[in-house]
Amino acid sequence: QVQLVESGGGLVQAGGSLRLSCAASERTFSVYAMGWFRQAPGKDREFVAAIRWSGVGIYYADSVKGRFTISKDNAKNTEYLQMNSLKPEDTAVYYCAASRWGWGRTLITVSTYDYWGQGTQVTVSS
Repeated sequence: QVQLVESGGGLVQAGGSLRLSCAASERTFSVYAMGWFRQAPGKDREFVAAIRWSGVGIYYADSVKGRFTISKDNAKNTEYLQMNSLKPEDTAVYYCAASRWGWGRTLITVSTYDYWGQGTQVTVSS
């Protein structure tokens, strides 16, 4: 069982930056693909970014491409999401997720992931 704990959320003005972290309990973290999703009130959970276990394959939602950067530090069992040029529409609860067998474009799908964190709130004021 992999436990994921997010941190780094908060309140920021439009145009600002935040870095989210996701710490994993599993020592074999390196073999998992990792993703970030978000969910705004009244909306479905949506894909934000994902990275393959090797760190080579990276995917972004069109809405965040060029502003957000996903990375993975296997030595620290931690995943990151650097968010720059934040917009009010980025406001949501952000979740990290881990997938043991996901690959390629399957990583943009919620059902691909086996484990989820509890979420961290990101609020962007205009």
